[in-house]
Amino acid sequence: MAKGEEFVRLFLKICTCCLVLSVLLGGGIGAFAAEWGSTSLLSVSARSAVLMDQYGQVLYAKNADERLPMASTTKIMTALVTLEAMEAGEVPESVKIPAEAVGVEGSSIYLVKGEEMRLTTLLYALMLESANDAAVAIAVAVDGSVEKFAGRMNRKAVELGLDDTRFENPHGLDHETHYTTARDLAMLTVVALENETFAEIVSTVRYSAPVNAEGDSVRLFVNHNRLLREYEGCIGVKTGYTKRCGRCLVSAARRDGITLVAVTLNDPNDWRDHRAMLDYGFSICAPVTAIVAGDLRYTVPVVGGTSASVICDGSDGVTLTLPDGCTPEVRVELPRFLWGEVRAGDLVGRAVVTVNGREAAFVPICAGSDVTAAVYPKSIWQKICDFFAAIGRWLAGWFE
Repeated sequence: MAKGEEFVRLFLKICTCCLVLSVLLGGGIGAFAAEWGSTSLLSVSARSAVLMDQYGQVLYAKNADERLPMASTTKIMTALVTLEAMEAGEVPESVKIPAEAVGVEGSSIYLVKGEEMRLTTLLYALMLESANDAAVAIAVAVDGSVEKFAGRMNRKAVELGLDDTRFENPHGLDHETHYTTARDLAMLTVVALENETFAEIVSTVRYSAPVNAEGDSVRLFVNHNRLLREYEGCIGVKTGYTKRCGRCLVSAARRDGITLVAVTLNDPNDWRDHRAMLDYGFSICAPVTAIVAGDLRYTVPVVGGTSASVICDGSDGVTLTLPDGCTPEVRVELPRFLWGEVRAGDLVGRAVVTVNGREAAFVPICAGSDVTAAVYPKSIWQKICDFFAAIGRWLAGWFE
């Protein structure tokens, strides 16, 4: 037994030495730091999860393409298509609450049939209080029925390339053919946050609205997303729960110019998991210079001017906060030539910075100096045309 114990101690010492040597030869402490920054140490209890940046790049994924029910995160699409209908002038701002919206199962703001309410107020109720009756009222106001509105939602999903998403209602109550994936839901949220009104609504913690025209009482809506109050940089987006779906959560946070979107479906520890996912995402982001200030300088030909070309430049630089390994691309948009007179400062083109195929920033490119239009002597033919034109004007005046 003593020899056996001595052998074990010797074996452990050898293993320890090998470990120390591997760390020193492989980069020392930096090797541990790299492992700490990897997703191998990111443990998420959700059945499905995705972390995505504002350019649609996936930074972390777990069963990201599994079709699952989404509960009230459905309302992200409900709000987006409604706002687009409002911006297009398809629906009035003030609507009457229909009978179908009264007594809807689940979360509610207890709407009354026939009462008038601003559509904007219903959207705040939808996204802050997760009101299912508000969802139905919105659907009927926009398209006349829940079924037609669901059709609008599905057409938008097709437009956005959300191939694994289907909607049967505007609120997310259980239905066999109402589903999405974590990846699709994250991409939808990235697009929705580009709508300024949507972004304003989902980032609101409290909102009050008068119950009637007299304004003698108000409804108070409080956002269910606790990360708005507890996580630095959080800007929304939506909670969800049914017994069949489990806990669903979509959150977004912005720091140093980068926006991250986290999605979990069927997650018993969603608040903890979202903090961990967002922390991981921000930990791997750093500033990247896409365009150095003063580097944009181009010679553009001029046709019909006193100079054959003009120097055009862009004075601004572009620095973006991006995840590790992400390389922005720059596309310069300039005309093949300019015509006639050019003034210093005239906008000529732009340099566009894209990330993952999505426009991230641009720098205007302007003319650096004046070019006057050239004056050419008239040809014999032009002089003949001018002569007969003058005769025509004289005859026209003589006969008046």
